[in-house]
Amino acid sequence: MSRYTVHVRDEWLLVPSRDGAASVDWLGREALRRYAMNKPGYGCLSEEAAFTVRRCQGLALLDPHDALAEVLENNDFVEVVLEDDAVSPDFSQWMPEHRSSIYREPDECIYLDGNHLTIEELVRLGKGLYKIKISAEAEDKIKQSRILLENIVKENKFGYGITTGFGKFIRIVIPHNKLKELQENIIHSTAVGVGKPLSPERCRMLLALRINVLAKGYSGISLETLNQMIQAFNASCLSFVPEKGTVGASGDLAPLAHLALGLMGEGKMWSPKSGWADAKDVLQAHGLRLISLKPKEGLSLINGTQMITSLGAEAVERAVAIARQADIIAALTLEVLKGTTRAFDSDVHKLRPHQGQMDVAARLRSLLDSDVHASEIAGSHRLCDRVQDAYTLRCCPQALDYLAIAVHELASISERRIERLCNPSLSELPAFLVKEGGLNCGFMVAHCTAAALVSENTVLCHPSSVDSLSTSAATEDHVSMGGWAARKALMVIEHVEQVLAIELLAASQGLEFVRPLRTTQPLERVHQIVRSLVKPLVKDRFMAPDIAIVQKLLTEEQVWQTVQPYMQLYKLAHAPQ
Repeated sequence: MSRYTVHVRDEWLLVPSRDGAASVDWLGREALRRYAMNKPGYGCLSEEAAFTVRRCQGLALLDPHDALAEVLENNDFVEVVLEDDAVSPDFSQWMPEHRSSIYREPDECIYLDGNHLTIEELVRLGKGLYKIKISAEAEDKIKQSRILLENIVKENKFGYGITTGFGKFIRIVIPHNKLKELQENIIHSTAVGVGKPLSPERCRMLLALRINVLAKGYSGISLETLNQMIQAFNASCLSFVPEKGTVGASGDLAPLAHLALGLMGEGKMWSPKSGWADAKDVLQAHGLRLISLKPKEGLSLINGTQMITSLGAEAVERAVAIARQADIIAALTLEVLKGTTRAFDSDVHKLRPHQGQMDVAARLRSLLDSDVHASEIAGSHRLCDRVQDAYTLRCCPQALDYLAIAVHELASISERRIERLCNPSLSELPAFLVKEGGLNCGFMVAHCTAAALVSENTVLCHPSSVDSLSTSAATEDHVSMGGWAARKALMVIEHVEQVLAIELLAASQGLEFVRPLRTTQPLERVHQIVRSLVKPLVKDRFMAPDIAIVQKLLTEEQVWQTVQPYMQLYKLAHAPQ
């Protein structure tokens, strides 16, 4: 009997076939039937549902009429893609689970030595844009460190975690013939994480950062084991690492133990070719050997804060990206609502010398009506009797506090601007930014989504660091809870990206209603890039794909890259002589 591992939407299913003459079409329909049984109510699947079937390895499309025995091997991995899931040509590729599976082997290499890796490089490693090598200097340090460690073992010296137990068991000496088992035991006993696995991108960052730390040459890791880790990274063979279970004390013990466990051939592992499968099978399919732990190596693999650091790096990178693009979106909303630029005058902000505030004000000046970039919309209301705008329009510049709290404020103020865009008594635009209101709801519920996300963020912004529980028999009597803080910050940032995506869609829609007047050149370019992906809302339609597409626009910083040349032009025009 043959078995096939089939990916449907967000699940992997094992489908057995007793009949070698069964067709590819049969396999697809049987997988969908099993999926529907396991996921009742998770999207309606009719017997007539249209789909395509492709191999995971090489992504070759399979003819539905071909016999399974003719085109697939036993234990092959295949994917069933429902046509109805492709709501728009762009939507399916932005779905998070699909996005994780898009991987092309990189051509570029980055050399790691433990001392020079930047946040930007780490994030790019997570995206699979580099392979890893270690520098010659790092190799020498690793070899020297390993010689010192092996001498400790040969001479039966006392060494914590090398010839002794761990934590409270520090005084227990381990016999020489049990040292390998000791290191395996620390991995097995510590691999106790729970929850969903880290995405491939985040697991790549975790593995890359652990390799980078070991490349410093102080941990006693052998060059052989480190090279095996590098080979697994370069093949994108990524362990199943549950996202929960670290208190951030002696390190992210549970996540790093799961990372090591997969490299040892235990538990589950993911690769672009196989999807999720047994770690041993994934490694062997890529021609990689299982890691066999030498003295001290188990401890070397788990003792560090790489999960906190890697997720924190992603949070910082995404926070910077969304913060500066939030200013661009705010500028477009201000134009549509016919706000004034006077609140951003440089002399006003010199009186409150907060650098972040001055930078944001300068950014807004470079985008709005000026002698460099003229706006017909600004000209149309220059002589109005309005004294000042609402706070959400004139108090856009913020100084930073803590990351999650500070970034949350961007969404909070964005949600209020969405309300102003949707409310005809505040915007002078059609209610909920749609014609034939009543028949159409327009942005009514999109605004509700933004409000719901902001509400979730208010709870997520409760700081993790104020809570601490004593662990490890009171040895770790005050822990940071940094892992949860990092995951929580990323959740907040993702919500902020989604709220700002909704505002950008709403502001772009609002601009349609002030035509034929045009805004400034940079903001017109922002409108054009949105419209290149999302059509105006003429009547109600399924808007979730629109939000997902624009969120990706923001995470890739395309809005920022679009306006940068215009901001530079303004800066040059107003530079001191």
